[in-house]
Amino acid sequence: MERIKVGMLGLGTVGSGVARLLLEQGERLRRRCGRRIELRSVLVREVDKERAVAVPPGLVVTDPRLVLDDPEVSVVIEAMGGIDPTLQLVREALSKGKDVVTANKALLAEHGPEVFAQARRFGRSVSFEASVGGGIPIVHALGVSLAGNQVQSVSAILNGTCNFILTSMTRDGLSYDTALKIAQERGYAEADPTLDVDGTDTAHKLAVLAQLCFGASLTTRQVPREGIDHLQLADIRYAGELGYTIKLLALANQSRDGLAMRVAPTLVRKGTPLAEVSGPYNAIRVVGDAVGDTLFFGRGAGQMPTASAVVGDLLDVITGRAALTFHVLNLWPDDAAPPRLTTPEQNRRRYYLRFTVADRPGSMGTIAQMLGRHGVSIASIIQHEPSEETPEAFLPIVLMTHGAVEASILRAVAEIDRLDIIRPPSVSLGVEA
Repeated sequence: MERIKVGMLGLGTVGSGVARLLLEQGERLRRRCGRRIELRSVLVREVDKERAVAVPPGLVVTDPRLVLDDPEVSVVIEAMGGIDPTLQLVREALSKGKDVVTANKALLAEHGPEVFAQARRFGRSVSFEASVGGGIPIVHALGVSLAGNQVQSVSAILNGTCNFILTSMTRDGLSYDTALKIAQERGYAEADPTLDVDGTDTAHKLAVLAQLCFGASLTTRQVPREGIDHLQLADIRYAGELGYTIKLLALANQSRDGLAMRVAPTLVRKGTPLAEVSGPYNAIRVVGDAVGDTLFFGRGAGQMPTASAVVGDLLDVITGRAALTFHVLNLWPDDAAPPRLTTPEQNRRRYYLRFTVADRPGSMGTIAQMLGRHGVSIASIIQHEPSEETPEAFLPIVLMTHGAVEASILRAVAEIDRLDIIRPPSVSLGVEA
């Protein structure tokens, strides 16, 4: 029986999970692809480092040439992460006639056109199911199962770290710092969680989804983003009183005005599917013109869910399905026109606003008048008693608006924050319908 020899770059969390499946489930994988898969070499930084998976010593190497220059290796699994030196190694693998499987959303978000052009130049494929949603098969669903649709919108929870933190703050009333510490203790957050909590990781994934859903080639810098690192527990409580849960959402919507994209903490009505996604789970809601409303749910990160997607891609490469799909989809094409992105003047939605207001007669009237001058209509108002979080002689006032233009909200809040009756900064969060 034919053997397919595989090289791997990286043996961290994801790489260890992939190696475990290849080494321990060889017979099961053989039955599913009709060939024996042989793990031939694994690139690491330190050979003697203790690892969670027992890889035969002779397979572990520190020189990438032993993987890339091996003529018997036909598929390279990239599990290093990051961009430097990963980008160069992936380009070299493709140039040497090897197909590539990767879970690297940052690489695709920032260098997708370059990587895919290299693959086309040398007649190879790049598979990346694990780059978005971990074990959720969203790439296959969008590229194959929903290919007959024009996607109209995407709203998704794409970062398990943030969702675990927000769940802890919402259900247990924990502060952000306490919830983050627990996430780190349980292995849901890195020692340096910046790329997760500031929205960068989610923006990387949204950029990949934008290519799949809308054919839009853009980088993370083109995705407006806010993280959860400045979100206050008070706003989670007030949102709950109004019947909403706050989630870090990746949002994309195609309209006549163009493509609107955003990553931000967003109010989601309780009882709706996205609002009920808790802990380290991910969910991706896709609305297509033919299929309507769909939801994909599962573990969006972690060793084995991500390894599951990587190995699934590997089987697609071995059976020849990946080559067919890669060329038909023509992702990140060389001649792609820049996407037409909407501006804040074109984006309209409802908003949650919180102002810390001096406890003086007429203060609320002043705020309402200034909002009205900017065309912002108030749907409801809640005035709370002072709390430990509120400065002395100030009150928290929470407003829900009717649909409002984003630019108008930004201008109105900036103007209100300059008033002497306001303790800035005020809070504005979008509301997902």
